[in-house]
Amino acid sequence: MMIVCVLAVTLFLPKQPRFRYEFEKGKTWLNKDLISPFSFAILKTDPQLTTDKTEALDNILPIYKYNSEVFESQNEAFLNEFDVKWKSNDLAETEKEGTKKQALNMLRSVYEKGIIGIVAKHQKGQKYYDFSLLKQNVSKKSSSQDVYTTESALNYFKNNFKSTNLKVKDAVIDLIESHLKPNLLFDENLTAIVQRNTLNSLSTTKGMVQKDELIVAKGMVINDEVYQKLLSFKETYEAQTKTIGDNRLVYVGQVFLVGFIITLLMVFLFLFRKDIFGDNRQLSLLLLVITSMLFALTWAIKVNLPSLYYIPFCIVPIIIRILFDTRLALNLHLLVILIAGFFVPNSFEFVFYQTTAGMVAIYSIKNLIKREQLLISASFILAAYFVSFVGIALLREGSLNQIEWERFLPFVFSVLLSLLAYPLIYGFERVFGITSDVALIELTNTNNKLLRELAFKAPGTFQHSLQVANLAEAAIFKIGGNSLLVRAGALYHDIGKMENPQYFIENQNTAVSPHDKLPYEQSAQIIIKHVHKGIEITRRHKLPENVIDFIRTHHGNTRVDYFYQSFLKNSPEKFVDENIFRYPGPIPFSKETGVLMLADSVEAASRSLKNPDAQSINDLVERIINYKLDQDQLDNCDLTLKDLETIKLIFKTMLMSIYHVRIDYQQTT
Repeated sequence: MMIVCVLAVTLFLPKQPRFRYEFEKGKTWLNKDLISPFSFAILKTDPQLTTDKTEALDNILPIYKYNSEVFESQNEAFLNEFDVKWKSNDLAETEKEGTKKQALNMLRSVYEKGIIGIVAKHQKGQKYYDFSLLKQNVSKKSSSQDVYTTESALNYFKNNFKSTNLKVKDAVIDLIESHLKPNLLFDENLTAIVQRNTLNSLSTTKGMVQKDELIVAKGMVINDEVYQKLLSFKETYEAQTKTIGDNRLVYVGQVFLVGFIITLLMVFLFLFRKDIFGDNRQLSLLLLVITSMLFALTWAIKVNLPSLYYIPFCIVPIIIRILFDTRLALNLHLLVILIAGFFVPNSFEFVFYQTTAGMVAIYSIKNLIKREQLLISASFILAAYFVSFVGIALLREGSLNQIEWERFLPFVFSVLLSLLAYPLIYGFERVFGITSDVALIELTNTNNKLLRELAFKAPGTFQHSLQVANLAEAAIFKIGGNSLLVRAGALYHDIGKMENPQYFIENQNTAVSPHDKLPYEQSAQIIIKHVHKGIEITRRHKLPENVIDFIRTHHGNTRVDYFYQSFLKNSPEKFVDENIFRYPGPIPFSKETGVLMLADSVEAASRSLKNPDAQSINDLVERIINYKLDQDQLDNCDLTLKDLETIKLIFKTMLMSIYHVRIDYQQTT
């Protein structure tokens, strides 16, 4: 799996050699004198390019085309309408022809000069504006002041049309007004093409650095000019090495680095989390998370994402913290960030951002027991990014006014994407068989189907399970451990008693027991069988294996002593196979399973106390726990003698509270 992970990650990572220097504006150059090994052009800054583009666009005039067809169509329409209207006027034929000729000449002169369709955005707050007039494929600069608008053309007619008959003049002007249409029309597509070509032809460089010229000297402060030279040198260097560098050697270097990082993870797991190291499913999940995040980084680089901070790197520590623990979450996050740092600009800045945000993500999610905790964690992560962003900006620029606040938007988007951790956790739980605190909380809800069925079929067992859960949870919380896991295990540890609840004393409500009519061996097997039935039921309902472990281990490999001793007493002459009366095991193998065994035995035994008092409870707890020690039931769990003393004290205190006994602290301690 390690080899597949390393090869998969390195196969898609960028293969050009990496620029060796890191630099920031306003910082001191601590490397040796940097001499240019080749000549290169100095790139313009983004503000300079923006200014150049703005000036270039301002110098481009909007293009208007002369449309001769407008006059032809309006001239013909005018003649037709003129003849129709003239019939209603009782005038001489000579006056008619004169009026028509004068109107047509004026209409032709207006259209030859041009009627412009005014575009408001070209005016820019002024009445007149310049434009480029394209007529018969010849372009010339013109002004809206030198041509007509429909309004000025109409005024021209009103002022210059001559007629002694005012009625005729008004009729002609009314007719002319309806035939004044713009024939100088704005060509948006052609203007856009000219603008685009102009922008593409703009130079992105200013000046040159010659070969063997000093770029920056050791100890020099990197000002704006030097910073731009360094950026230009870096870009030229990386462009050249894409064709000059040996990609095979770059790939070998990537395999070494990624392989070393993955090896460090394996060493960490071997030393501190052998349970994960020996579990291929959990191990494959960790490698999948690493591979997925580095694939996301590779994709972002290849599509030239505007900012690599859009990638939600903090989703890694959130998922690993919830599914595993704090140490592993921090360790894995740091390893992912260290690999990513080789392929991002301003590596130190990137590592600082992501490391601090990842640490905040881990600290803010101690246990994900409420959905709102994920939102709270996201707000803390965003605050961490903001503090880092402002601090780095002030360190670099030395002025609040120079901070480019829009560069913070990728961090906001990244934090929003980190909320995808919640559905991803659910998916990982199902696919890889891992149980998170969220799943345990769902399992401990006594309203779920399986626990409601237990409460209905075996109410005594259900009440016993609740008491065991309270005892075990209080004890594990005090000595350190997963209290949610213990509570879930306690609630389900006797779930197998649902099959034959009447054979267990806590569910019997009469003085007659079904065991009275059975041989002791058969009774013992019925009691032991509840472990197998419990495993069968919980697996059928797809409960997590670490919860089923409590069912398998809560009796260890102890004997069912009541029936065993009864058999010996009543059949001394018979050979006894002790295995018939012994649980199959295994014995507890963790703090949590060990505590549950003790809580189960103590709670069950406490029900047999006729007159519970401080002394009897004290003796009961001591006797039960010492018996488990003598029977070697706690050999494989991590409970220390100090832990056992703490557990005893908690059990005694809680049992006295349950049975309303006045606590004598001298006896209990």
